[in-house]
Amino acid sequence: MALTSWKSFNFFTVTPVRPADEPENAPPPFQGADITALTAGSDNLFLGTSDGRVQVVSSAFKIARTFSTAEGGFTQGTGAITHLKQIEGSSLLVTISEDLSSEPVLKVWALDKVEKKTGDPKCLSSLTVNNGRKQYPATAFAATPSLSLLAVGFANGSITLIKGDLIHDRGTRQRIIFESEEPITNLCFSPPSDSGRGQRHAPPIPGNDGGETLYVSTTARVLTLQTHGKAVGQPRVLESQGCGVGCMTPAVDFTSDERGLRDGGEIVVARDDALYFYGPNGRGACYSYEGPKQSIQVFKNYIALISPPASRPSTAVATHRGHGVSATLKRFVGQTSTGVGSDDLFDTTKFTLVDTELKFIAHSERLISGVKETFISWGDFFVLTLDGKLYRYHEVSLQEKLDILYARNLYVLAINLAQKAGVPESKLRGIYRRYADYLYGKGDFDGSMQWYIKALGPANEEGVSTVIRKFLDTQRIHNLIEYLEELHKHDAATSDHTTLLLNCYAKLKDIDKLEAFIKHNPEEGLKFDVDTAIGMCRQAGYYEQAVYLAEKQQEHDIVVSIMVENLGNINDTLDYIQRLEPEVAYPNLMKYARVFLQKAPQSTTDALVEYYTGRYIPRKKETQGTAAPQAKQQDGGFQSYLNSSLLQQLPYMPGVSQTNTPTQAGASPAKGTAQTPSPGETGTKPLDLPKQYQIPKPRTAFSSFVDHPVEFVDFLERILQDGESTGKLNENDRIDIYTTLFEIYLQRANATKNKDEKRKWEAKAKKIIESKEALVDTSNVLLLSHLADFKDGTTLVREKQGLRFDIFRSCCSAGDTAGAVRALKKYGSEEPELYPAALSYFTSSPKVLREVGEEELGRVLKVIDEQGLMKPLQVVQTLSSNGVATVGMVKRYLGDTIDRERREIQNNRKMIDTYRQETTKKSADIAELGSKPTVFQAQRCQACGLPLDLPTVHFLCKHSFHQRCLNAVDGESLECITCAPTNQTIRTLKRGQEEVAEKHDLFKTTLADGKDKFAVISDFFGKGVMAAPPPLG
Repeated sequence: MALTSWKSFNFFTVTPVRPADEPENAPPPFQGADITALTAGSDNLFLGTSDGRVQVVSSAFKIARTFSTAEGGFTQGTGAITHLKQIEGSSLLVTISEDLSSEPVLKVWALDKVEKKTGDPKCLSSLTVNNGRKQYPATAFAATPSLSLLAVGFANGSITLIKGDLIHDRGTRQRIIFESEEPITNLCFSPPSDSGRGQRHAPPIPGNDGGETLYVSTTARVLTLQTHGKAVGQPRVLESQGCGVGCMTPAVDFTSDERGLRDGGEIVVARDDALYFYGPNGRGACYSYEGPKQSIQVFKNYIALISPPASRPSTAVATHRGHGVSATLKRFVGQTSTGVGSDDLFDTTKFTLVDTELKFIAHSERLISGVKETFISWGDFFVLTLDGKLYRYHEVSLQEKLDILYARNLYVLAINLAQKAGVPESKLRGIYRRYADYLYGKGDFDGSMQWYIKALGPANEEGVSTVIRKFLDTQRIHNLIEYLEELHKHDAATSDHTTLLLNCYAKLKDIDKLEAFIKHNPEEGLKFDVDTAIGMCRQAGYYEQAVYLAEKQQEHDIVVSIMVENLGNINDTLDYIQRLEPEVAYPNLMKYARVFLQKAPQSTTDALVEYYTGRYIPRKKETQGTAAPQAKQQDGGFQSYLNSSLLQQLPYMPGVSQTNTPTQAGASPAKGTAQTPSPGETGTKPLDLPKQYQIPKPRTAFSSFVDHPVEFVDFLERILQDGESTGKLNENDRIDIYTTLFEIYLQRANATKNKDEKRKWEAKAKKIIESKEALVDTSNVLLLSHLADFKDGTTLVREKQGLRFDIFRSCCSAGDTAGAVRALKKYGSEEPELYPAALSYFTSSPKVLREVGEEELGRVLKVIDEQGLMKPLQVVQTLSSNGVATVGMVKRYLGDTIDRERREIQNNRKMIDTYRQETTKKSADIAELGSKPTVFQAQRCQACGLPLDLPTVHFLCKHSFHQRCLNAVDGESLECITCAPTNQTIRTLKRGQEEVAEKHDLFKTTLADGKDKFAVISDFFGKGVMAAPPPLG
């Protein structure tokens, strides 16, 4: 592709260089300067002169230092300096000086070291370059960064390779490795590997020095020479055309951080017809560019070309050897501005900067004066003209370049330029959006949409809404769909975008795309707002797709909601819920429990029982065409027996039939549960055990069974049965269940018209009261029994609570005389107070008395009399209060009472006489003992039975003992051991009476609780409670 067809821009600013302290009308800084060689590096500019001096120019373009290359003690080095090279990243400077009368002299200088005598930089090494003693000028020079390899080319076509340590002056070896008839125009070592590129001012890396290949150009050929190994000096011709001096350069700018050129070559060569890239294997890319070439240099990612006027001879390609030599010699003897006047005034030198990778011209300029030298320093490109003027070319910023390209609508080039510069992706997307807006304005909707899509990033950036508004037209709906799909792929879509995309699908009725959108590759995950998509699918009537999305995202509550509210498929919903984990299945089951009970009551009840008993097992989804692997008949029979035996212990396992757990007719057992195989089966499924989960309280399910009493009873009874057998139900849960069952039993009893069925329900209710009275609150039973008119319940509760008097009273209040009689007979023995109440009730009216009968009245009076429940006077007062009972009815009772009182009076009189006689006798005995002597006639000891002998002890009670038999201790009072127990008893009784005499509270309490007050007073009087206290002192 010809460079003339490339687009041209002005990406560089040009400023003349002059010292800061000089006036504007001052002459050019290098006008008339004697410059025979020039190089830049380490933030300095180095100039070589014809008298062998080196001038160091600072960044202010002031000569900071000057030194001579001729040292004391050396005879060489008095010629002009023809080549300079500063080793980037170091303080080393290489000079080659020659005067054509002798061979060139190469020196290495250490700019950071100073000779003490002269103050000049220290010369590290010096050597004469061997050219076989042929007097030809050095036309080319190359060196590796470590100076371990140097190559010098001469005008006679020979190349000298120098190896050694020039920095430490440890000796070198020179060898002429190539000779030809054409002059050597350029030398270039192969650059280091990529690891050494892009590191500005970096020191040389050992082992990464490059130089394995030496690229050589003559006036007639381009070739390579090996510098290492046995093949040293063996040429390999890359091209049978050569180039002029300065028209070959490495394809890398070692002073820049840029990546260099990417055209498949290590060097670039400029000829009059084109630019050529070469590598070790031959020629690479080629770019046509007609015109003479003076020099070429790589600056950053650009190629800087100097093209002399067409009227001047080209240095790029020489047609014959003599002309090439003369052109080469002119560059080293110097050129002055005096020769300019002989040329045509309209002939100008063209300076061009091209980007071969992106194929555009970054800068193009015509210079009136010819170009003497070009160099790179301080991040800019400099051009030194023949009239001594120095121009600085500074690259504008990337944003300025992009603005220039935007103004010319060159968005593709702007994108490529930004990508090459390593612009962040976020900024690149802004350029994409600009290009898309441009294409949209031109009417290229498809093309603009592609760039709008490319402008999408990982986040929902600004501008998305603008793009969507542009394509809301019905004719652009396909572009809009494409854009919205990409938004979802980039995770940049909001719920509104998802809604809009689904609306577009619905508007086009494109079910296939809708399916593809929601059922894409599962491994990638969903790229949209699932909740929005589900809601949109439900709204548009795509219920199956909504179910798929919800199930895929584990949104089980939404799945159940759609299946119940939209699809109305109750059985499938129950199956789906029973495949979920316990913690997820429970809320969904309870949310629609009433609907399930209405449509599938038995299946729902079974599911609730299974969960509330802790035996819930998530079922596996059944798939068609799958079957359990068959086993041998013998093994299958044993496994079948094992599973059936184990399942007998799990009465609520799915698929297991039981007498008190009805199952839905025709329902197949869930997959994953063990069953007993039929006779034709040879194996069975493995047994799945229930998972551990928090069992909810049974009362949480009560509200779900409203209007479903039959299923409610079934649920409660089965829960209760399991809880009583396993002990899983706590006391509160049992109370809730028993109370609720009692209420439902009474409701069912009142609701039925069948007497047998009513008795059955009432019997169940009575059984709860009789057997579980501690678990049912009495007030609840009484309230429920009263509301249901269940008298047996009230009676049972009062009986269990010991409220027998209340039972009798309720019968009396209700006028149930027979019930009152039954209660009296049943509870009279345990509750004697019922008899006085019964006497009052029986005689309350003639009707009640007739219903009771005189016989029952007599029995009541007999019990009252026998147990002393009432005084006769009280009985008479009770009977006479209503005037219902007659004297004849109580004649026998009164006669018996009078006879008993008479007998008691007689018995009391007899006891009084007996006590008087005993008192009189005791008083006489005491008087006799105190007034008359006592004769002791006992012959034997009362203790041992032996005859008495001295010492003998006699007591007034007429008992005698040996003194030794009394075991008396000295000083202790003696007591008859025969009468001692009786005496001790008397003393204890007396002490007790004295203690009781001081306990007045005991007397009051006993008197209040006693039935016969007079008897109590008499008893305490006899114990001395009411005796006068003994006198003090």
